[in-house]
Amino acid sequence: MGIQITLADGKIKEYVLGTTIAKVAESISPGLGKRAVAGKINGVPVDLDRRIEADSSIEIITLDSKEGLDIYRHSTAHLMAQAIKRIYGQKAVKLGIGPVIEDGFYYDIDMERPLSVEDLAAIEAEMRVMAKEDLPIRCRVVSREEALAFFGELEDPLKLELIRDLPADAVLTIYEQGEFSDLCRGPHLPSTGRIRAFKLLSVAGAYWRGDSNNKMLQRIYGTAFPKEAQLEEHLHALEEAKKRDHRKLGAELALFMFSEEAPGMPFYLPKGMTIRTELEDFSRRLQNKRGYVEVRSPLMMNNRMWEQSGHWDHYKDNMYFTKVDETTFALKPMNCPGHMLIYKNSLHSYRELPIRVSEFGQVHRHEYSGALNGMMRVRTFCQDDAHLFFRPDQIEAEINGVIALIEEMYEVFGFAYRLELSTRPADFMGSPELWDQAEVSLQNVLDKRGIDYVLNEGDGAFYGPKIDFHILDALKRSWQCGTIQLDFQMPEKFDLSYIGEDSQKHRPVVIHRAIFGSIDRFMGILTEHYSGAFPLWLAPVHVKLLPVSDRYNDYTLKVKQELLEAGIRVEIDMRTEKLGYKIREAQLEKVPYMLVLGEAEQSSGMVSVRKREEGDLGQQPAGEFVKRVLEEIAAKL
Repeated sequence: MGIQITLADGKIKEYVLGTTIAKVAESISPGLGKRAVAGKINGVPVDLDRRIEADSSIEIITLDSKEGLDIYRHSTAHLMAQAIKRIYGQKAVKLGIGPVIEDGFYYDIDMERPLSVEDLAAIEAEMRVMAKEDLPIRCRVVSREEALAFFGELEDPLKLELIRDLPADAVLTIYEQGEFSDLCRGPHLPSTGRIRAFKLLSVAGAYWRGDSNNKMLQRIYGTAFPKEAQLEEHLHALEEAKKRDHRKLGAELALFMFSEEAPGMPFYLPKGMTIRTELEDFSRRLQNKRGYVEVRSPLMMNNRMWEQSGHWDHYKDNMYFTKVDETTFALKPMNCPGHMLIYKNSLHSYRELPIRVSEFGQVHRHEYSGALNGMMRVRTFCQDDAHLFFRPDQIEAEINGVIALIEEMYEVFGFAYRLELSTRPADFMGSPELWDQAEVSLQNVLDKRGIDYVLNEGDGAFYGPKIDFHILDALKRSWQCGTIQLDFQMPEKFDLSYIGEDSQKHRPVVIHRAIFGSIDRFMGILTEHYSGAFPLWLAPVHVKLLPVSDRYNDYTLKVKQELLEAGIRVEIDMRTEKLGYKIREAQLEKVPYMLVLGEAEQSSGMVSVRKREEGDLGQQPAGEFVKRVLEEIAAKL
């Protein structure tokens, strides 16, 4: 008896009833048969040995796809769990969950012995032994009763809890490899021998199921790749990332600090504040050219405001509250309600629109202490927010204008980026018809500009669809920063209006827009992107003056004054140290320019120039050097 199978390219072929995914892959080509790791039956991922029992659409999953790599890494997580049980005892180790994450995997385990980084080498060695054993990985469908009995026998309470919490109609599967069995929905590689290149990276604590009321487990992180060369490249990138860690560089370069007195709230030191001010001023100049006006709204507003805006329903668990004169107030998690009130403060004509309102607004959002991560995840940060109010016929023009502004700003930092279009979420606010109109508007602009983008269905803001900009830093890591959110809902909630050409009231449309996103986070990203060696225009100190000895301090002070009057940021190292030591120190501080000042320079009115990337540039007149620096700053070099 035959069955009809529709392949990924649309071709329909006949196969014997009960044929497997593996055999379908081999029939397409021997090469595909070797590269296949799993498949899909009517869109559902399955193992290679899964039999096909009816007419179906079939896809083959290979390692060169994200799905294939995820399966590879999940199988490696199982291999790690098996190795831990072999080393420390079947019943001594209780298994939690072992999901795939970006660039790797982890497994949460419960055992009395605390594991250290040193223990990971022994676990890795055992994993290599089991990979060489080439153990077949098999899936077994079980009833709920069988699963409970099986993991009850293993005395594994974490698995028993997971089973009890599954829906009544859930299909339960146990994956087996050698003596090891684990509750898992799969799919997996066909055998452990397919696992080639992996590395266990670290051990951390993690509450069971992310709940601080539950027991603390040990979480072991690892990564895996199909080829050793890919693994080595990734490990090199991790080492480079450690060197560039913004928390490490932020302390070494005296940019910012954190304190237990204000967890998750950055303190800007003078040099860090210089960089932040430069970023804000750069943004202001570009926005001023495009007709933006800057405002400042209160840090705190009463409950009624957040209920009206819709943030109460969607954000209250992440907000901070206080009582003032028996009224509940909240620190703002976003700037938009304040800007709605500013717009509503006066009457507007259609001739005034668009009105573009910007703010560097400080916001507060509650984050769990375990989620805090330097400048990347904080509890208070500054958003470079803007809200654009305009007529419906201006939608596409305004979106185009914002995209052009974001492109211009990111180009200065050398960032490549990719775009995501996010559509209506499950908890959307407003009518589906308005959402459809908003989504089509965003899509039209992207299509007309010829911009590639990824459609991210269901991930829009609760008040409107959005375009997100994901920048790529020097290590090719992706960061979501810029956003354009089209909103028909908030103008409705705040009863915003303008007087149209027909002398009647009309409802404006709003764009919520950010470019840096969080300035604090953007600073963290830039610190790592540049490895602390900020370009001249951003550098907290443009020039470090290095007098050869005390005899040249007066000349050094004269040069300093000339630089300061030209608007150049300058420091002097007047310590009684050897010149070589001073140069090395300035290099560690990653200062763009150093000026060495001694007898030859003083007598000729010259300066000896050293540049961060190029070394000794020789002597030149101080005035000529000033001109050079100012030109480089103006060019954003």
